[in-house]
Amino acid sequence: MIRSLFWLLLVMPFAAGIAAAAILIPMDLTQTNHLKAYGVAYHALQRGESVHWLLNYRGGSFLFEDGEDTKRDCAIDGVAFELESGSDVASIEDEIEKNNMEDVLLEKAPKIAVYIPPRREDLPWDDAVTLALDYAGIPYDHIWDEDVLAGELPKYDWLHLHHEDFTGQYGKFYASYHNAPWYQEQVALYEERAHAAGFQKVWQHKQAVVERIKQYVAQGGFIFSMCSATDAFDIALAAEGVDIVDSPYDHDPPDPQAQQKLDYSKSLAFENFRLEMNPLVYEFSDIDMTREASMRGQENDYFTLFDFSAKEDPVPTMLTQCHINILRGFMGQTTSFRKSLLKKSITILGEVQGGDEVKYLHGNYGKGTFTYYGGHDPEDYQHQVGDPPTQLELHPSSPGYRLILNNILFPAAKKQERKT
Repeated sequence: MIRSLFWLLLVMPFAAGIAAAAILIPMDLTQTNHLKAYGVAYHALQRGESVHWLLNYRGGSFLFEDGEDTKRDCAIDGVAFELESGSDVASIEDEIEKNNMEDVLLEKAPKIAVYIPPRREDLPWDDAVTLALDYAGIPYDHIWDEDVLAGELPKYDWLHLHHEDFTGQYGKFYASYHNAPWYQEQVALYEERAHAAGFQKVWQHKQAVVERIKQYVAQGGFIFSMCSATDAFDIALAAEGVDIVDSPYDHDPPDPQAQQKLDYSKSLAFENFRLEMNPLVYEFSDIDMTREASMRGQENDYFTLFDFSAKEDPVPTMLTQCHINILRGFMGQTTSFRKSLLKKSITILGEVQGGDEVKYLHGNYGKGTFTYYGGHDPEDYQHQVGDPPTQLELHPSSPGYRLILNNILFPAAKKQERKT
C-alpha cells in the first residue's frame, strides 16, 4: 500500500533518536480552528510536501512529516497540532488498519478557479466558498463566461459555481428587484456579454457555457456547486436549444413545448423534473425543496451525513469528513434537492432524515466528478439579499464550511486511491 513506505520513513528517524517523527493536525473536537487547518495542508502541498489525510481518524485528521514550516503555519493560524513519535505513528497505523478508516495521500496543491461575474462587488450577496478560501488562505483565480468559452478551464483542477442562474433568468428576481439598480446593471452586463460572444439571448450564452463546463468534467475536471448553480446548471443542460425563458427576461415568450422538449439524458444529477415557467415565481423547478425546509423551521432544520466505508469508498468518505455527523440546515435560492428526481447513479452524501430531501450529493461524469451542496451560507440560516457577509473568524470550526473545504482538497488525492 502507498502508505507503507511513508510510515517506515517516519518511524526510522525516531529509532535514530529524533524526538518527533510526524505532525498530526487533529480534526476532532479538540481542534481550535478546523477551517484554517485546510489552509495549512494546502500550503504544505504548495511546498511540494506530501500530506496524508487520515479518513475517519479523529474527524479526518492530517499527518505531515515533522517540519518547521508546518509548525509555523499552525502557530500563525491558531491551528492545534500534536507531535507524534515513531511509536505513536505505528499506533495510528494499527488503528487505521483495524477500523473503518483509511489514509489518503495528497500529492499536489490543486489549481482552483471560482466562477464569478464581473463587478461581483456590486451584487448584494457573497459566496460562501470564496469566504472559506480567503479565510483559509487558499489561492484561486476568478473566471467567467468568456474564459470558459475561450478554453481556459483545462488549466484548473477544480471549479466552483455558486449563486449563478444558468437558465438566463437572472435568478428569477424580477418580481422583487426589477427596479433595483444592481438588478438592472446585471441585466445590461449579461446582455452585453452575450451579444459580444455572438448570442442573441443570455440563455443561449449560458447554455453554451454549461456545455463547456460539462466537457471539462468529462475530461477529468472537478466541479463543486452550491445554491442556484446546482439545479440551474442541470436545467440549462437539459434545455439545450430550447427557450424556457419568459418575456420579462428575454423580451419574448418561451417555447410552448419547453417542458416536453427537455432532454434529461443531458443533465448530470437530476431527471424528470418540472419547470416553474411563471416568471414571477422565485423558483426554477420542483427540484428545489426550499418551501419544505422553511415549513420545517430553523429550530428543526438539520441534515445527516452518510457514513461510508473508508477503505472501499474513499471519495465519498473524503467529502463527508467532519467532527460531527448531524449538521444544522441553512437556506438558499436552492436549499435542497428532491430525492425522487435524482438519477440512479448519484451518491447521496447528506440528507434530511425522514423525508425526500437531499442536502449534499456527488456523482461521476466521464473522467471527472461533480458535487452539489444545497443552500447559500452554512452559518447564515436565511441569508437574505443585502445581508452582510459571514465573518468566519466567529465560526472557525463550522461543520458546514468544513464540507466546502473537503471539496477543495479532494482533487489533491492520489488518483489510484479513488475507487468509483
